[in-house]
Amino acid sequence: MRPLRVLVVLHESLVPPSSLAGYTDDEIDEWRTEYDVVSRLKRAGHEVRPLGVRDSLVELRDAIAEWKPQIVFNLLEEFDGIVTYDQHVVAFLELMRQPYTGCNPRGLLLSRDKVLSKQLLSYHRIPTPQFASFPRGRRFKEPKKLRFPLFVKSATEDASLGIAQASVVRDAVSLQERVEFIHEQTMSDALVEEYIEGRELYVGVLGNERLTTFPPWEMVFGTLPESLPAIATRKVKWDWRYQEKYGITTYEAEDLPPAIVDRLSKMSKRIYKALHMTGYARMDFRMREDGSLFVLEANANPNLAREEDFAASARSVKISYDDLLTRVLSLGLNYQAAWRLYEA
Repeated sequence: MRPLRVLVVLHESLVPPSSLAGYTDDEIDEWRTEYDVVSRLKRAGHEVRPLGVRDSLVELRDAIAEWKPQIVFNLLEEFDGIVTYDQHVVAFLELMRQPYTGCNPRGLLLSRDKVLSKQLLSYHRIPTPQFASFPRGRRFKEPKKLRFPLFVKSATEDASLGIAQASVVRDAVSLQERVEFIHEQTMSDALVEEYIEGRELYVGVLGNERLTTFPPWEMVFGTLPESLPAIATRKVKWDWRYQEKYGITTYEAEDLPPAIVDRLSKMSKRIYKALHMTGYARMDFRMREDGSLFVLEANANPNLAREEDFAASARSVKISYDDLLTRVLSLGLNYQAAWRLYEA
């Protein structure tokens, strides 16, 4: 790929330094993804400018107008602290007729709203756990059609925010307490779904029209006590000390029958298309002992850090990290946004 002017848009608190020297592991963890992307794009010969964004698009508009980047590398996961507002930033880029990486506004809207996405997946007959929505501000009413144990999480937040061992509930009293906790702590509606016991599998997807899936990756819960449900809590996902204590890790799923691998790939592509996603995504599944599969979530613009699951699964099929970033850039440059229909 020829060198490009790349404007990397990220949260203002996550603008990375030029070097890791002098920083602790905890400090680096905060902006590891941003550092990996910016540093490797520079190493590949691109002219890169990071731009921190919090609650204003003025600086973004000015940077586009003055510097004229050939593409915006989108690393935003929120706007003004609101996860579902990242779609509006991408919509703004489309209004500016500015190419960008990652998912389009419609795909972000549909996948970020977990209740809406599950309704769409159910319509397309894609297996997902039975579920119910509990909006903030409404009186709690026990769902009669759901079977305990149940899993309670935010209907919009990502990165396992609000998810802990207490998220798996086994009676109506615990369910109401956890729903109220989600309402108060995340300021969002609660999504309650039947808890699926089994293996937790992730499948990376790359593409716009023609899609590529990566080999299934698995979350292995190590020596986590059997009395605790094997779920990807916030500590399990992001606390490396907790991971080391219990031997929690992720790696390429072992001993999966070829038919299951094929079904995971086909389901991931169906989900991607049903939710109108583009760029890249990660699909989260649970697989029971009998091989039945259930999609838990579709994650647009998953973590792109060099050592995270998405990049690791790409490496397993000989796509290096630098090549992966190049593909993400190329997909962004070639995405057929509506405004391209009116180009001279």
